[in-house]
Amino acid sequence: MQVRVVYLGMLREIAGREKEVVQLGENSRLADLFAQLQHRIPKLSDFRGAIALAVNYEYSGGETLLRDDDEVALIPPVSGGQLSDDPTAEMPVPLIGEHARITSSPIRSAVILAAIKKPEDGAVAIFDGIVRDNSHGRRTLYLEYSAYDRMALAKMEDLARRALSRFAIRDVRIIHRVGQLQIGETSVYIAVASAHRAAAFDACRWLIDTLKTTVPIWKKEFFEDGATWADGEPFPEEIPRAGQQ
Repeated sequence: MQVRVVYLGMLREIAGREKEVVQLGENSRLADLFAQLQHRIPKLSDFRGAIALAVNYEYSGGETLLRDDDEVALIPPVSGGQLSDDPTAEMPVPLIGEHARITSSPIRSAVILAAIKKPEDGAVAIFDGIVRDNSHGRRTLYLEYSAYDRMALAKMEDLARRALSRFAIRDVRIIHRVGQLQIGETSVYIAVASAHRAAAFDACRWLIDTLKTTVPIWKKEFFEDGATWADGEPFPEEIPRAGQQ
């Protein structure tokens, strides 16, 4: 059988490609595929404890059985370029869900805020992530965000639904920008509406913190003297790593 492998974020540069088709024996597991990839691309072994794997847009462990024509993504720690790192994506930009959106256009925060506010709300908590002009003592020229777009949108929608069930809030909006962003532009915008401020604050903080560790979006920083991928946040314990069996 054969599976489609997608390399994301900095792993594209390590692999020297964005995608490939890999032949496997029947009843092969995800761990078997990763072992084969490590043999062909030895530098992957340096990251095996940090890479997560996804099969058909779902995080998966090494014991997962693969089927013919599955899509397997190698996912480095997320740090949210251009949309998309998913070469099979058919959905146009923007990608829109009930509560979430991925867009290559500037985020219109005032429009989002006006749309989410209702008479029954006592608070709307906002997180507005902005591109700053410096990082680690170096002057930033601009950023590029890239996403494994279908999976990223699905994970953002899942976060919104979990927040609605976990906190006493009425509604949520999560919008993430991809592509090239200039200094001062919004990269991610989260709005949470509720009757009381405490729930809105708590949900908003939980949403951005969880998004930063689970949604497959990456940031590349461009400086006057070069470019580098931003350090990713560690995956939470519940997401298996490529080096785990």
